[in-house]
Amino acid sequence: MSPAAEGVRLQKVLAAAGLGSRRACEQLIEQGRVEVDGARVREQGLRVDPASAVIKVDGMRIDSAPGRIYLALNKPRGVVSTMSDPEGRPSLADYVADREARLFNVGRLDADSEGLILLTNDGDLAHRLAHPSFGVEKTYLAEVTGPVARDVGRRLREGVDLDDGPVQADSFRLVSTVGSRVMVEVSLHEGRKHVVRRMLAEVGHPVSQLVRTQVGPVSLGSLKPGKHRRLSQQEVGALYKAVGL
Repeated sequence: MSPAAEGVRLQKVLAAAGLGSRRACEQLIEQGRVEVDGARVREQGLRVDPASAVIKVDGMRIDSAPGRIYLALNKPRGVVSTMSDPEGRPSLADYVADREARLFNVGRLDADSEGLILLTNDGDLAHRLAHPSFGVEKTYLAEVTGPVARDVGRRLREGVDLDDGPVQADSFRLVSTVGSRVMVEVSLHEGRKHVVRRMLAEVGHPVSQLVRTQVGPVSLGSLKPGKHRRLSQQEVGALYKAVGL
């Protein structure tokens, strides 16, 4: 970090991160609700380097580094989950072309699937979110052909064997049934290629449509296909927490 005299006052960093007015941020400090690099701060005037300091408010890390971008994108069907494609197919970059920063996509969805993909220029967070050892849970909504037997959820939670090893669902529930069309929700920590499609096919229910609705604490919500939004401070902090940052 640069010398303390060259840093930025903590209350200014908090205000810039959207925690309120400078006076409100001073009150957060006075109340002992702010930590910097693991140490609780109660006195005003501390200067920090917002690019490197780990700042937490009420135990939740905040994004203080200037220029950091965290986006949620609803990837449409037919779009490949890369920032460029040598074959000229639609890619994620087509939806964030107005951003000057180089963004990384966190994980992938196959071209025939749609739903939530996170994009960021925070390489450390992107790496951890995508790495299987951190086990960030993902939730999917799948359309299958019914009827769905009552033991399917149990079988998926206990684990099914795929050609590249066993896989278990964290949770499974029947969402709706309209004739032979059944919507089911599956949550799991796995990130293997086509894993949701393969595990549902293994129990006799090939997927006709698949949408990822959640990655860790971030939900797709009402975001329409092809649209993106910035993550809130709370969502970014929850992602940091999910991967131990």
